[in-house]
Amino acid sequence: QVQLVESGGGLVQAGGSLRLSCAASGKISSINAMGWYRQAPGKQRELVATVIGGGSTIYADSVKGRFTISRDNAKNMVYLQMNSLKPEDTALYYCKYLWIWGQGTRVTVSS
Repeated sequence: QVQLVESGGGLVQAGGSLRLSCAASGKISSINAMGWYRQAPGKQRELVATVIGGGSTIYADSVKGRFTISRDNAKNMVYLQMNSLKPEDTALYYCKYLWIWGQGTRVTVSS
């Protein structure tokens, strides 16, 4: 049974940076995508970034050039480096593998 645990969230001022981590336990295939999603209060959950087998990445337009997703298959980890954070990035950030979700880590960006 795969489990995902996110960490690294917190409170940061606008313009600051955070690095989120997602640790996966259980059997993970490197060919399957892993991604980060977020859900802001009163809004639907949305894709932030995903990395697929071979290392190809996809980003939401709103984070392109500011966020970077990376993956360490040997450690079953996926990361999200977030730079130039904006108040609109405030949300609960979730890691996803196949149909499995983590519990989320909260990011709050103050103006």
